[in-house]
Amino acid sequence: MTVWLTGCSSGLGRAMVGEFARLGHTVAGCARRAGRIESLRKEFPAPHVFSEVDVSSDEQARNFCEASYQMTGAPDFVINNAAIINPSAPLWEIPAEDFDRLMAINISGTANIIRHCVPIMAKAGKGIIVNLSSGWGRSASPEVAPYCASKWAIEGLTKALAQELPAGLAAVALNPGIIDTDMLRSCFGEESANYQGPVDWAESAVPYLLSLTTGDNGASVTAP
Repeated sequence: MTVWLTGCSSGLGRAMVGEFARLGHTVAGCARRAGRIESLRKEFPAPHVFSEVDVSSDEQARNFCEASYQMTGAPDFVINNAAIINPSAPLWEIPAEDFDRLMAINISGTANIIRHCVPIMAKAGKGIIVNLSSGWGRSASPEVAPYCASKWAIEGLTKALAQELPAGLAAVALNPGIIDTDMLRSCFGEESANYQGPVDWAESAVPYLLSLTTGDNGASVTAP
C-alpha cells in the first residue's frame, strides 16, 4: 500500500510513519519542520519520500501531491493529520492571528491536500481519504474553542466530500482518541501521562486504518 501522510514529523503522524513502514507500506510524508524531515529521510530511505511542506499553502500542497505521485504512484490512502491547537484560553482572549493560523492549517490545509489528491486518485479509480478529527470534533470543552471549531468543520467537510467523490474513492473522519502527545499536554498537563503514547496507539490504529474500505465512505469512526 502507498500512504500519503501530512503532519508526519511528530505525534501521531510520526508514529504512523514508523508503523506503516514496519508493516512494509510506502509512505510519502510532509511536515513543516525541515530538521525533522531530514531525520525521517535518514531513518526511512527510499521508497519512502518526505517533504518540507506547509499545507496551509495551496501551492505547497499541490507540489507535494504532484511530487509524491511521481515518486510513489497514486495513493491507496491519504491521511490528513496535520493540525495545531490553540494555547488554552477563552475564545475572546485568543489573538486573531492565532485563530486564523489554526484554521489555515487544520481546515484549509486539509482542503488543499484534498483538492490536489482527488484528481490523482480518481484517475487511478481508488483511494481512501482519512481526515483526522477529534473527540473535540464531536463534543466541546472550554478554552479550546478554535480547535473544536476546526475539528467540527472536518467532520462536516468529510461527510459532504463523501457525497461528491467518484466511484472507487471514500472519505472517512477519524477520531484517534485521547493520546499522550505534545498537543494533549498543552491542554491536560501532567494528566496526559495517564493515556497511551503515539507509538502504542499506532500499533492498533494503523491496522485499523488499513482495514477501511469504500463501504466506510462518509463514516465518522474512532480508532481502537
